Amino acid sequence: MKRPIYLDCHATTPVDERVVAAMLPYFTEHFGNPSSINHVYGWETEAAVKKAREVLAEAINATPEEIVFTSGATEANNLAIKGVAEAYFQKGQHIITVSTEHSAVIDPCNYLKSMGFEITFLPVQADGLIDLNLLEEAFRDDTVLVSVMAANNEIGVLQPLAEIGKICRERNVLFHTDAAQALGKITLDVESMNIDLMSMTAHKLYGPKGIGALYVRRRNPRVKVAPQLHGGGHERGMRSGTLYTPQIVGFAKAVEVALQEQTTECERLTHLREILWEKLSQLEGIHLNGHPTQRLPGNLNVSVEGVDGAALLLGLQPVMAVSSGAACSSASTAPSHVLMALGHSEKLAYASIRFGIGRFNTIEEIEQVGEHFVSTVQSLRKQASLV
Repeated sequence: MKRPIYLDCHATTPVDERVVAAMLPYFTEHFGNPSSINHVYGWETEAAVKKAREVLAEAINATPEEIVFTSGATEANNLAIKGVAEAYFQKGQHIITVSTEHSAVIDPCNYLKSMGFEITFLPVQADGLIDLNLLEEAFRDDTVLVSVMAANNEIGVLQPLAEIGKICRERNVLFHTDAAQALGKITLDVESMNIDLMSMTAHKLYGPKGIGALYVRRRNPRVKVAPQLHGGGHERGMRSGTLYTPQIVGFAKAVEVALQEQTTECERLTHLREILWEKLSQLEGIHLNGHPTQRLPGNLNVSVEGVDGAALLLGLQPVMAVSSGAACSSASTAPSHVLMALGHSEKLAYASIRFGIGRFNTIEEIEQVGEHFVSTVQSLRKQASLV
């Protein structure tokens, strides 16, 4: 049975063979605990972890000591948001974020709200970008953190991180960004962008699942984060737990490969996206969700009028693996909160498809996907007209 064409790279990506090759020795040959400092097995893995920190730090213009390994971006977001809220509790209990954030940011914020914090959820404009004027107006004397994601996981929109960072720095408020979808795909520089905390993950850029990191600024200013996991004092006391060396090595290799190929891959993915959109835009009543150009190169999110969302997804399944929203909330029956924030009706939000074009997709696959999508929509509309 032929498998469908995989176009769900915002949910996860296959592990690159180069990443697998780098990881394998650390499962069986170099299996020591990096914290075992009295013998060669620990020294080997400690050196591998140190090298990985250097790779990740260089990727975002940080220092290795500022990289805290976690189990993924969800844990990193929780550590950043709840950790800062706890550490700066005496300074203030107000946090600013955005209505289109990933649930791994929204849910910790709502948890803090239940504990007495005040959360401002900024709206977005029709193209998915925040209004910087509204951001400036949202600051209060007790604001301790602003959290705005780098690239949206559903519509791929790239928020203006440098401008946001500048505004936060001028007000001495910490700036956190969820860069799970952005790392290795766009340029990230914690210094020029004035970013104080950054969440990252490996499995969105052809690395293994179960490994992520949080960048925590050490100077100008030195950021305090209260640990959310206790027991051993690993990672400068911010995240206890034995370090998982194979995944850490794989994470670093995935970042290394992504950065080496970033320029050419960005151009290639943008070209494939344009081919797909050119085909899909022939349909009447189709909407491109998010800013047309200020978005991830491999992202295309569309809503289609005149079709049932569930029927559309079912009709596409034999040919392509796509999603109607975020994978983390795919079991939810509610419409995408991101698309609703853009001003869509529930019906239109349900009839939406997210394409995540990736490293291993070809022009031939994209053309096949475009043709099948158009024919499926036309068929569903014809059926609807006969009812």
